[in-house]
Amino acid sequence: MAPVELLLLRHGIAEERDPSRPDGERALTAAGRRRTQAVLERMAALGLHSERLVSSPLVRARQTAELAVAAGLAPSLELDAALAPEGDPWPLLHWPPGVRRLALVGHEPDLGNLAAALIGAPAGSLVLKKAGLLLLQLEMPLSDPGLPPSEAGCGRARLRLLLGPAQVLGGS
Repeated sequence: MAPVELLLLRHGIAEERDPSRPDGERALTAAGRRRTQAVLERMAALGLHSERLVSSPLVRARQTAELAVAAGLAPSLELDAALAPEGDPWPLLHWPPGVRRLALVGHEPDLGNLAAALIGAPAGSLVLKKAGLLLLQLEMPLSDPGLPPSEAGCGRARLRLLLGPAQVLGGS
């Protein structure tokens, strides 16, 4: 099978944590929304579109994914609890036919650790900034019979891009 790409996008700047409100309800701030929208529009201009976009259901990630669809980066979005903090995103890495690039919107350290495992690097070695992106090229299939998912994809990807919002926006 031909290589495919995995685009990982961390949600934008969100409201501060508040013990009186569930973490999943934290929304993007106005500044976070503006910066994330600018990053996503630049990504679209650079041709970083995907055929499928899956997002964490937490409000800040869902809002980021909605902005990505509005910027033309994907035709629609799906929500999946596997992308919530401490979820298991490995099952999402089974590509349906016709999908050349899959985009996942989620949280740190989960996205960085997924990417690190895929390139064969230690956990914690890759970190996405808020509204940052990471692009991997994957050799498919990822799974080898008998291996746990975290090992089946180990070393099966190449890091193509790791950019923070300031780099995407040219230092602004």
